[in-house]
Amino acid sequence: MTDAKFLSFEGIDGCGKSTQAKRLAAHLTTAGQEVILTREPGGSPGAEAIRSLLLTGATDKWSAETELLLFTAARRDHLERTITPALSAGKIVVCDRFADSTRVYQGATRGDLRGKVDQLHRAMIGREPDLTLIIDVDPEVALARGLARNSGEDRFEDFGLPFQQKLRAGFLALAAQYPQRCRIIDGNRTPEAIFTDVLSLATS
Repeated sequence: MTDAKFLSFEGIDGCGKSTQAKRLAAHLTTAGQEVILTREPGGSPGAEAIRSLLLTGATDKWSAETELLLFTAARRDHLERTITPALSAGKIVVCDRFADSTRVYQGATRGDLRGKVDQLHRAMIGREPDLTLIIDVDPEVALARGLARNSGEDRFEDFGLPFQQKLRAGFLALAAQYPQRCRIIDGNRTPEAIFTDVLSLATS
């Protein structure tokens, strides 16, 4: 990999995508690539401020519609301040979540908002990753991991197992919708086995 490339990791809460994103960024950096490791919501000062609003507090703190607007605002700032400048400089961007999470969380599971999600994305973002790696994990296992972290950013985990099961179905449907961009990786294995697949797909 020598050219600018935009890679995203997706999956349900606790699937292990953050671990794999960090491993990939570290591996590519060691190999001599210029890499930006970032995340959503967040990745820029403005977006990080919005992150704290979205990921903490009661489950009924925001409606799905309000979440959609907040996530889009954070993503726009992230795109302007971090992603686009890095890609323009020829760097590789490894992002822990991007627009696909909004398509699934707010578009398919928190409300029937997919049309609005896509409309806002076209108007305000207009960019997709070059490759999206979806870490697919048993929802019960992932939920236990997510709650065990006790990070304080567990608002979505607090929706419970049925919500995580809907999320998994949403991500699998998304992969079927965008087969040229999305790849599913079996996350019910050791981190080392998962990373072997991640590295193969990301560097092919």
